[in-house]
Amino acid sequence: MQVNTRLFGEIDIDEAKIIELTKGIIGFPDLRKFTLIYDEEDEGQQSLMWLQSMDEPQFALPVITPDIIFPDYNPTVEDDMLAELGDLKEDNTYCLVTIKVPSDITAMTVNLKAPIIINTDTLQGNQIIVEDDLPVRQPVYEILKSRKEQGGEN
Repeated sequence: MQVNTRLFGEIDIDEAKIIELTKGIIGFPDLRKFTLIYDEEDEGQQSLMWLQSMDEPQFALPVITPDIIFPDYNPTVEDDMLAELGDLKEDNTYCLVTIKVPSDITAMTVNLKAPIIINTDTLQGNQIIVEDDLPVRQPVYEILKSRKEQGGEN
């Protein structure tokens, strides 16, 4: 499938890699079909990725796996919020958090309160609001900078 995106120009997306967020993204409930775009050289490195909408090619969100920044991130989620995603297990559950990158990159934050949970077997996902008292805007620039300086992932 060919998609003409704002950030990446025209790209070819394998239809087998389209993720359906059954309730859309918070604030954008009509956007339900997405794909993840990342630098192929970074595959397995878990760096910055883009959640690219297939419904609205002009819409893409920067995302990252939270364990890069917070290895112990394990929010409390009611089972019924995840029930429609199917049988979630440790090996088929993929968690992403959105990143806000303002013009002052040192003010970069991630949203730990509303992760995107994806069942990698079914490619069904949802953005959910967790029960824990977690921040919507958790500063991460210094954490990422120190990891990079230590030779860790970026």
